Amino acid sequence: MALDGVLPWHADTWQQLVRLADEGRMPHAILLSGAHGVGKQQLAEALITRTLCAKPGASACGHCHSCSMLASGYHPDLLRVSPEEGKRQIRIDPIREVNRFVSQTAQQGGYRVIVVSPAESMNVAAANALLKSLEEPGANTLFILLADVPSRMLPTIRSRCQQWPLSSVAFEACRGWLIEKLGGQDEAHFWWRVSGGLPLLAVELASPDERALRHQIHDSFEQLVRGAEPVSEAARLDRQAIDAILWYGIAWLEDLIRLGISGDASALHNPDLESLYRQAVKNGRVQDWFRLLDYAREQRRLLAVGANPNPQLVLEAWLVRWAALLRS
Repeated sequence: MALDGVLPWHADTWQQLVRLADEGRMPHAILLSGAHGVGKQQLAEALITRTLCAKPGASACGHCHSCSMLASGYHPDLLRVSPEEGKRQIRIDPIREVNRFVSQTAQQGGYRVIVVSPAESMNVAAANALLKSLEEPGANTLFILLADVPSRMLPTIRSRCQQWPLSSVAFEACRGWLIEKLGGQDEAHFWWRVSGGLPLLAVELASPDERALRHQIHDSFEQLVRGAEPVSEAARLDRQAIDAILWYGIAWLEDLIRLGISGDASALHNPDLESLYRQAVKNGRVQDWFRLLDYAREQRRLLAVGANPNPQLVLEAWLVRWAALLRS
């Protein structure tokens, strides 16, 4: 870890944010975007803490009354907005609370900070309601919006934020951190590749439960190659893991397409699946894999917004399409 929760690969970004704050040029709204596992939340928390700190330096002091309140889990000048438990969308009522919040004076005499995460989960009514506060935020107000897929946000929301995209991370930039978490160079490098250069996701994927899920999905796809019935294979998989199953499917399809176009295995995110890929490449055409990739991405998008209530049907349809290509 770098100082106070800032991950080492975000050190340069952090220094830029600190410079903006110290020079009085901090925008009223920041959009931190990047794929799950890049570390947006950690960067946001460091920015929240420093912004509300009474005596900030390179980071929050950690000792003032404001820092103590944050450490206890409550600060009167901080408002967090996210979907209600069990829901996928941020609806309009929490945003109305945001509008009330920004009309009040900061109780600690400094900034008011509003965090919206994930920002793309706001429904249209909520996003439109937020526009008023973004357009007229008042002095010493900072909105921090976090998004995995900012293209799913209203363009009018994005345009009112200073955008800070966080890209995937080179191995050397996170090597020491991953080795500390995963216990060895080979293990760190393998899961970094599987994650697509997203270090926190790499650690998640290396956990025993996630390894078991990946192995199970791998086994199902091997069975499909051998002629197994896709609906039966869908029944063996946990439908509650549909998002992860689609994520893996998308990653594997991207690998398949890379291999099918270039024949080069060095860029594969899942090098341990090369033999499965090569067998699939023999049976399917690249344009068919692209169609399946588009289908998987769309299904994952629909699930994210709660538009498809039956994950089992999604899973079955997904495996039927895979099987059809594997046997074509």
